[in-house]
Amino acid sequence: MSPEELQIAFEEAVERINNHTEPFPADLLLRLYAYYKRANENKDDPNSKKPLINAFKANALFQTRNLSPDEAKKEYIEAVNTYFLYRK
Repeated sequence: MSPEELQIAFEEAVERINNHTEPFPADLLLRLYAYYKRANENKDDPNSKKPLINAFKANALFQTRNLSPDEAKKEYIEAVNTYFLYRK
């Protein structure tokens, strides 16, 4: 997959998640959060007003620390596709 194709597939996966109206499992949301942050090379610290949520987000980011942005995009796409495949 070319870099352009990867970016398009990533954006489509993000849009699919953003357009979904039902609640997601918390573990999926944390993984998607971390992959999205890595994919966009966003180094900001989690900024929830709840310390426990910040801890979970920080842990999710820590677990993805060795992923490149392209690897994070692929993981994000795979997680979205897997969720929707098994949701049916």
